[in-house]
Amino acid sequence: MIDIKKIVEETEIVKQGLLKRMDEDKLDLNGIIALYEKRKQIQTQYDTKRGEQNGFNEQMSKVEKGSDEFKKLITDLKAKAEEVKALEVELKNAEAELKAKMEVLPNIPEEDVVAGGKENNEVIKMVGEKPTFDFPIKDHVELGKDLGMFDFETASKVSGTNFSMYRAMGARLEWALINFFISEHNKSGYEMVIPPNLVVEQSAYAAGQLPKFKDDVYWVQDGLCLVPTAETVLTNIYRDDLLEEKDLPKKFFAYTPCYRREAGTYRASEKGLIRVHQFNKVEMYQFVAEDKSKEAFEELVAKAEDLVKKLGLHYRVVKLAAGDCSAGAARTYDIEVYMPAMDTYYEVSSVSNVTDYQARRGNMKYKPADGGKPKYMHTLNGSGLATSRLMVALVEAYQQKDGSIIVPEVLRPFMGVDKIEI
Repeated sequence: MIDIKKIVEETEIVKQGLLKRMDEDKLDLNGIIALYEKRKQIQTQYDTKRGEQNGFNEQMSKVEKGSDEFKKLITDLKAKAEEVKALEVELKNAEAELKAKMEVLPNIPEEDVVAGGKENNEVIKMVGEKPTFDFPIKDHVELGKDLGMFDFETASKVSGTNFSMYRAMGARLEWALINFFISEHNKSGYEMVIPPNLVVEQSAYAAGQLPKFKDDVYWVQDGLCLVPTAETVLTNIYRDDLLEEKDLPKKFFAYTPCYRREAGTYRASEKGLIRVHQFNKVEMYQFVAEDKSKEAFEELVAKAEDLVKKLGLHYRVVKLAAGDCSAGAARTYDIEVYMPAMDTYYEVSSVSNVTDYQARRGNMKYKPADGGKPKYMHTLNGSGLATSRLMVALVEAYQQKDGSIIVPEVLRPFMGVDKIEI
């Protein structure tokens, strides 16, 4: 959530930032400012009437009970109480109206983030070379079927369309990837978390999924939803907490299955593991002081890149335009791996600096070391990594002429084999 004071005091700067990612007809900062001023006015009236109400108690303590003056004070007090009650209702309504307008605003993009959508994304780095083959290659669906690794038919029978089932060496390779990521993050000093897969609405709200993306998640009984990413859980570790600056940064990583409805149309090429309702991911997360978030962002990007490099895959780093960033992100870099069969790139990690957007929604603050007024933490997240699309790139890039798949060297300790074959 954006600081309302920033909207009031730096209206034009905020407007120009948000217009990078929003249509002007959907942006009404003047309306928000008017609501803010209205709420302030009602608050002043409420505080004044409450003060007058409290003054009656002092007057009544000095007047003889049962006297005409006492009775008049009782009558006046009741009238004042009704005024206070009416203003309290008006204040709550004004606060709710302002909150409803504020909570759907996306974060303000950082200054060098360009306007527009996917068409304005910028490839800022290419690493490695595209794999070459001296034989006709297979896609991951055919490879997975031939080697008994992926079973989409049974998954569809059990759960419906766009679900996957890993079997035999496919399951072992998936688990090897997850264990490799866990091992690397442990070496980096990140604290491992195994979180719940269900969260309450307040947690989804603090993370920024609600209210705008309510239809994109799976809702179950008791007001709980399945996590679309471990970020939803990790964001809430310090919800409503006040930390000391000396205790920052806090660095976590978590493994979870991720559940997404993935509403909308699918391209014909997006088959198999490319776009599914459930996939595995290891998520990195940091809570930092506001002056450390740029440094933390660079660290997370470097960590995600390092994992892809160690797997020996060709990839690129893409700086997203404002309109392609998630609502809470002020800056996002995607790490995209090359898919040989499709001759294209797909994201396997998205690293975002969310600045104080989530912290304001979740009331997460820290005490500055200089003893100043508490500040909102900055939060950052990054996939480290998501496995489904990575699996596609991996099996396609490492396929051999005889139909086997070479296991990347870093995964062999977790697999126990160096090749997957019939």
